[in-house]
Amino acid sequence: MRYDLVIFDNDGVLVDSEPISNRLLAAYLTELGHPTSYDDSIRDYMGSAMHRVHDLVAERTGRRLPADFDDVFHARVFAAFERELKAVAGAMDVLGKLAADEVPYCVASSGSHERIRVGHRTTGLDRWFDDGRIFSSQDVGRGKPAPDLFLYAARRMGVAPERCVVVEDSPLGVQAAVAAGMDVYGFTAMTPAERLNGATRLFDDMRELTTLLAGN
Repeated sequence: MRYDLVIFDNDGVLVDSEPISNRLLAAYLTELGHPTSYDDSIRDYMGSAMHRVHDLVAERTGRRLPADFDDVFHARVFAAFERELKAVAGAMDVLGKLAADEVPYCVASSGSHERIRVGHRTTGLDRWFDDGRIFSSQDVGRGKPAPDLFLYAARRMGVAPERCVVVEDSPLGVQAAVAAGMDVYGFTAMTPAERLNGATRLFDDMRELTTLLAGN
């Protein structure tokens, strides 16, 4: 094992939530008078914290989103998660292998703690993540592409940044990992490889990750 800590993004890496949440985000923004397609949402917001949605809408339109925007959006997302959400194929196997080999790992997500836990509970991933392994942009105030979240997770796990590898599927996440001085493996199952500029390695099947982490 080449690394002392594996830091996973959550949405799109551990749970297959990006199609669900971006479909609902595009629909809700459109409903509020900010026409947004699914592809627009993926391009502009995938991998980001909620404050980016507010900031971009205000910057582009001069209007603020409603005060209850986050609460309404998350209620819709969580209801959809309960009906549709699944773990990313191969994620359970990777986590099982890391745990068996006693390799430290954690999750560092732009999503809220509640969103992470709802997704993990729904998919059964909660068995792999106690509270000490879950970090959210809520903990640091600035989401990706700022490096703060990954640096915070590494510090809390007691590992130097250069000994960490991040597993990411969004351009913003890759930028954050690079800014943190960490290697980053870009997961291209949903994101075109050319959009994950700066990734140390690229892969398109989560079942490949164990071999990659072993240095093969």
